[in-house]
Amino acid sequence: MNTRAHKIRSSVAVSGTALLLAAAGLGLAPAASAAEPQPPVLAVDTTAPAKVGLAGLPVDFTTKVSNTGTTDTSSARLTYRIDGGAGLPPNAVGLEYRLDGTEWKKVPLTYAGGTFSGEMPETFPLAAGRDRTVRLRVGVPMGTPHNGDGNGGTERLKLTTLVSYGASGAATDTDDDTIEVDGLGTALSGVPATATAGGPAVGFQATVANPTASGYENVTDTLITSKYASVQVLRSGTWETLTPVTSDAEADVYGFDVIGKDASLAAHSSTVVKVRVGYREDTPAGKTTLRSCVFVNQGSVPFRGTTFCGNEATLTVLAAGSAGGTPTPAPTAPATRTPSATPAPSASPSASTEAPSATSGTTSGTSGASSRLAETGSNGTSTIAAVAGAFVLAGAGALGFVALRRRRTRA
Repeated sequence: MNTRAHKIRSSVAVSGTALLLAAAGLGLAPAASAAEPQPPVLAVDTTAPAKVGLAGLPVDFTTKVSNTGTTDTSSARLTYRIDGGAGLPPNAVGLEYRLDGTEWKKVPLTYAGGTFSGEMPETFPLAAGRDRTVRLRVGVPMGTPHNGDGNGGTERLKLTTLVSYGASGAATDTDDDTIEVDGLGTALSGVPATATAGGPAVGFQATVANPTASGYENVTDTLITSKYASVQVLRSGTWETLTPVTSDAEADVYGFDVIGKDASLAAHSSTVVKVRVGYREDTPAGKTTLRSCVFVNQGSVPFRGTTFCGNEATLTVLAAGSAGGTPTPAPTAPATRTPSATPAPSASPSASTEAPSATSGTTSGTSGASSRLAETGSNGTSTIAAVAGAFVLAGAGALGFVALRRRRTRA
């Protein structure tokens, strides 16, 4: 059932002189009232989606227009306003419609002060006592394929639908809806507390989850770690060694695309892959970090695009020759690479933390090596953000110089 968080309907009464005079106690004779032309009376009801995905594909919805008057109209008009707050860039919102046929057409939108507005280019006739349903779809694309915009975001959209007729464009009815905006979640689970430099690799799982009604394309889930690490993923029963991805701005930070580059993720689904990490013999002893970040519409430049990051996992690298670390057992099943119906992990609030440092292969942390598993943050996700209320603020530079903030818990 599609439950909308907030909906307000308001109508602008259209009345003739006879009704105004009657309200003042100065009614006209019946013959004069009957001769007064009556305008169409249009009502509008939009069934907006409850939630869409930031940087995801658009989600379908409908607007129903009813003519409750006694006069036909040849030109019912629909206008939309979408308010996403000051955190959205001008390219953030897209609105399309289908009036006749199967072709989706754009509703041209203008942007001013965080609000997008535009009129559906086509009008349509509507006889008295009849109604018509128009199909639409709305999205928050945040850029274009392979050119994701990492600057800005929002947690909700306020969608206002206005209906009018004729050339004046004066609304006869309006309908307000609130659409939540959520994003991808990414997490590591089962990361061991220790690994030995030059020793056996340690294993865990990486998960990307989509809690929204938007499908996603061009998704790249990247394990962020140091230059001392090597990473393998289990595919079709075989451990495949990944090639590291690096950036000139972060020479000491290595990324490994654990689900491949430009994957797709269906609405309300997740994908899981088994991972193992080994550390070179010359890895400095001490604490080091692992973090999973998912990039949507990443281009040729690594670590840029619309970005969501999970909690940091901290483990301790023991000196070469030490007795410690948990080797990965032999594979028993292939990794899950296609989306499933698994629900997304819920998010939890947290203060901002710094992203992995680009200056060393190790970093300080609060997760102790005495516990069996390092803290993985599998119960929460985070997004790169730098302004209050923004969902994502990434792509402004290298990973070592951005802050991370988790999404608010959803009921």
